[in-house]
Amino acid sequence: MANRILIVDDAAFMRMMIKDILTKNGFEVIGEAQDGAEAIEKYKELSPDLVTMDITMPEMDGITSLKRIKELNSDAKIIMCSAMGQQAMVIDAIQAGAKDFIVKPFQADRVIEAIQKAIS
Repeated sequence: MANRILIVDDAAFMRMMIKDILTKNGFEVIGEAQDGAEAIEKYKELSPDLVTMDITMPEMDGITSLKRIKELNSDAKIIMCSAMGQQAMVIDAIQAGAKDFIVKPFQADRVIEAIQKAIS
């Protein structure tokens, strides 16, 4: 069974890039969200095996959304996505319960490695 993944990023282009990497490597993308608030709703609705979460988004940022999802399900597996230069936010995310983080622009092998590590 393919691992079911929810992609959260405010940039449609970034969602498309990560979706492409995931589907080519046998993962099933079951949903997408463009901000943290939508991510929480989609998480409740879809119960994904894993979430890729952008840190910087309008409405609700990724770290706030991560914390809310962890309140819903303490076993939630979430990987943060960040641009270069967001190290402090990445540390906050890991402390809040993120399994790992991947840096934009995405490198396919790093994305797959992070997801396999988080799921296993």
